[in-house]
Parts: sequence; structure tokens; C-alpha cells
Amino acid sequence: MAVSASLTPTFAWRGERLGRRLPQLLLGLGLYGASMALMMRAALGVNPWDVLHQGLREHLGGSIGGWVTLTGAAVLLLWIPLRQRPGVGTVGNVLVLGAAMNLTLHLVATPAGWAARAGLLAFGILLNGLATGLYIGARLGPGPRDGLMTGLHRKTGWSLRLIRTGIELTVLLAGIALGGSAGVGTLLYALAIGPLAQFFLRWCTVPESDRMG
Repeated sequence: MAVSASLTPTFAWRGERLGRRLPQLLLGLGLYGASMALMMRAALGVNPWDVLHQGLREHLGGSIGGWVTLTGAAVLLLWIPLRQRPGVGTVGNVLVLGAAMNLTLHLVATPAGWAARAGLLAFGILLNGLATGLYIGARLGPGPRDGLMTGLHRKTGWSLRLIRTGIELTVLLAGIALGGSAGVGTLLYALAIGPLAQFFLRWCTVPESDRMG
């Protein structure tokens, strides 16, 4: 699937049909935060970025949430040579994900039994792929990490599947080297999220004709 530069956010708000795009953005971000929490509650391995955050905390202190923010800001700097532009979705990524994750962690406990935990993990990974397709497909700006993925795709022409998988594996190895903890769920997420994101973007991206009134 080719993702054109039209996935980058637009700032010409006049005449746009935001009745679909804004709710889709908020739903995608909320589901993304919830999926992160579900994977954590499965207790079979966090996603590669959280492995990195754990490693940074081990060496430099602070909180996981603080490192999520700091690494997000650092990734945004990588947007500059890629000519990516932040949008509403970029800001929403910072504001919504943490709140949705905390709420889900409050409501969902780690299930008893390996089978139930494995099922929760699988559902969390699938939900994360859907959430990625929803909020990027709203065309209001990807989050820092997903913007890196789409920017590299546009710059290199490589598939989203290849780029996303490469990013996740690189982050995972760096996190493990720093002392972060990984598990079978970490590896499954790193391998599955690229194909899932590419599949759901095909179905969730708002058509170009929907952008204008």
C-alpha cells in the first residue's frame, strides 16, 4: 500500500468536513492508549518503546511517563529533515494517550491464567493496529513515532510494513541494551504492528474527497 504525502496534516481548515475526521482521531487515540494498557496488563512483555523507556529510567531515573514525553520530543526533531509537519493529531497524541492508558489500567486488572493473558495480549496488539489506522487515517497529523514512519515511507518509498517493523526492532534492541525488560509480547508486537498498521490504514484512511466541503 502506498501512502501519499496527503497523510500529512493540512492547515486549511475552511470548508473541510471535520465531522468524521475529528471523532475518528479521538477514537483512534483513545483506543491506542487503551491498547497500550491492555498489553501491559497482559504481563507478557510491553511494546518496544516502553522497553526503551524502562531502560532510560534505569540509567537516568524519572518516570516512564516522563520518558514517553521526552522521547516523543526527540523523535519530533527527526521530522525536520523529513519535512513532516505536526498537526492536531500530533498534539492529541501527547494529551490523550496517557489519560486513556491510565483510565484503562484503572479499569482492567491482569487476568489469572496464561491463556487469558495471551488472549488479552493478542487483543491489545490487534487494537493497537486498528487505532494506528484510525488516527493516522484521519489526516490530522500522526503522533511523533508514527510520523517518523510515514515520513520515512514518503522519503524512501519503502513499505510501511518494512519501516515500522524496522523502527520497532531497533528501539527494542536499544531498550534491552539499556536494561529494559522484554517478553514474548514485545517480540510479537514488533513483528505484527507493521503489517497491521498497513492493513488498517487501507480501510481507515479518510478519502481525499472527504476533506473538502
